[in-house]
This record gives sequence, structure tokens and C-alpha cells, in this order.
Amino acid sequence: MQAFGRAAKYRHTKQLALLGALIVAAIVSRFSGAMNPYYLQVILFIGINITLASSLNLINGYTGQFSLGHAGFMAIGAYASAYLSTERSAGVFQALGGASAFSIGLVFAGALLAGGIAAAIAGLIVGVPSLRLKGDYLAIVTLGFGEIIRVLIQNTDAVGGPRGYSGIAGYTTLFWTYAVAALTLYVVVSLVDSTYGRGFLTVRDDEIAAEAIGINTTRYKVTAFVLGAFIAGVAGGLYAHTTTYINPSGFDFQLSIQIVIMVILGGMGSTAGVTFAAIILTLLLEYLRFVAGYEWLPDLVRRIAANRMIIFSLVLIALMLLRPQGLFGALPRMGSGGRVGGVRKVSKPEPGATIP
Repeated sequence: MQAFGRAAKYRHTKQLALLGALIVAAIVSRFSGAMNPYYLQVILFIGINITLASSLNLINGYTGQFSLGHAGFMAIGAYASAYLSTERSAGVFQALGGASAFSIGLVFAGALLAGGIAAAIAGLIVGVPSLRLKGDYLAIVTLGFGEIIRVLIQNTDAVGGPRGYSGIAGYTTLFWTYAVAALTLYVVVSLVDSTYGRGFLTVRDDEIAAEAIGINTTRYKVTAFVLGAFIAGVAGGLYAHTTTYINPSGFDFQLSIQIVIMVILGGMGSTAGVTFAAIILTLLLEYLRFVAGYEWLPDLVRRIAANRMIIFSLVLIALMLLRPQGLFGALPRMGSGGRVGGVRKVSKPEPGATIP
């Protein structure tokens, strides 16, 4: 009974936190017009990266898979939502009596949802056959999928091909960005803390044992993959309507690695850690843009700062050697009730003590 009360209280706390985040996002968004456009864009990128990292954390962190194709799902969502809001929105505006706050919000929400669904369908198509693989083999398959998506977009004239897709409306606001980020965190945490969600942790901890007790591990992995792809597609839609221009080269292997590093840096399976890592890495990458332009620095330092792959490689090597659980990997998982990574910590009994 006491455990049920704690669970109900925690669920109520999550709902209040979600409501509070939505209210704060709405209030701040009302005054965002007075902000410096560059700082506003960085803040929007932080929210988008939180969404992306949290969705990949569901796949890599909570389910124990290793996907390198998240940039492909983001690209599908970005192009699908941008195409719909640009080429297919005139009829909606006309039916609703012109462009207004309501009609724009409706069109944007529909475009984001469509982009997420398109990415989820792609995730299902890729996930069903490939998620029977494990480890490095799965990583290679998802990496190849991401590159296939990029090449297909690059050869599709309807969305600009190699020239990129321009003329996208700047519908993304602080409210939309952080409302999606808050909803993503809420959904991921609530899912993992649910009775059904314990299956994800079981698959991650020991897939063979999970199958032995009757858990359909393939279904859990496909579910995580499809949901993660859907969220990545929505984040792609937010990104497209933030930059108002997208190009296939912006969704390459480097972007997938960047998202993976956010998950590893924060600690796989740690929602709070991944959120902090997304914030830190986004700010770090923006700062490196300035470092690359400092003429008083040695030329080698400026070249390293301008090449993100070198920075990513150094960060990964340092993490694997010094702190493989991530910078925030020791943080207890939200809702774990005294557990770290979903496993309750049990103190070592004293010598001679009776174990109940």
C-alpha cells in the first residue's frame, strides 16, 4: 500500500512537472521576440537536441541496442514536414479563412505529426528485419540506412535534391520546441517506469534470460526503435522550421555520431544525464565556432576546433578510458526508487547478521 502511494505521488509529480514546463515555455515564448536571434536559435537547438538524445537513449540506453541511423530518421521527418507545410498548406489556410495563429499552429502540428509518422514507418521497415541482429552488426545496418536515406533525398528533385530545400516557413518557436522536449522526456520516463516498460530494461540487461521467461525481445526492440524514430522525425520537423533551409549534407554520419555522443556523455539509461549532456554539447559546439575564428590561436588548434569529428573522437576516447558510464551515469534513474539503472542497490550484510 505504501509502495502504491509512492508510485501515485511520483506519477503526480511527473504530471505537474510536465504542466509546469509547458506553462514556462509558453510564457518565455511570448517574450522571445526581444531576444538576440543568434541566442534564440542556440536555445532552440538545445531543445531539439534534448529531444533527439532522449529518443536515442530509449533505443541505445534503455533497450541496449546500438543505432547509428538517427540522422536518417531526423532527415525523413525534416523533409516530410517541410514539404507538407510548404507545398500542401495553401488549401488548409484557405479553408480556415487565411493565415492566423490557429491555422498556422494547426498546419505546423499536422506537419510535425506527419513527419514523425513517416520516420516511424521507416523505423518499422528497417527495424523488423535488422533488429534480429545485435551489437556491431546492428550498428552497421543502421549506419547504412542513414546513408541510404541521405542519398535518396539528394537525388529527389521534388525536395530540392543536392541544392537543398528552401523557402520553409519559420514556424518553430520556444513553446513548440520545449513543449515537444518536455513531452518526450515525460513519455520516455513514464514508459520505462511502467510495467510494460520494464521489458525494455530486461532486454537490455540479459536478452537471453528475457527470451527464456517468455518476453518477446524482438517486439520490445522494434517498439523502442519505432518510437525513437517517430520522436526523431518530429525533432527533424522542428529543425527544418527553425533553419528554414535544409540540405542532405546536414543529415550525414557526423550528426548521428553527435547524437550518440550526447547519450554516451550523459550516461546510457540516464534521462537526466542525457538531458544535461545535450545542453553541454550543444553549447560546446557553438563555442567551437568562435574558437575556430580566433586568429591569435595556433593554426593547428583552430583547425581542430573547426573539425567536429576530431573533437567527437577525442571525447569518445576520453570517456571510454576515464568514465565509461558517462559523466552523469551515476545519477539515479528518474523514478527508480533507490535504484541505479533500474536495479535496486542492496547493502552488504554485516558478518553474522541474519538475512530475512
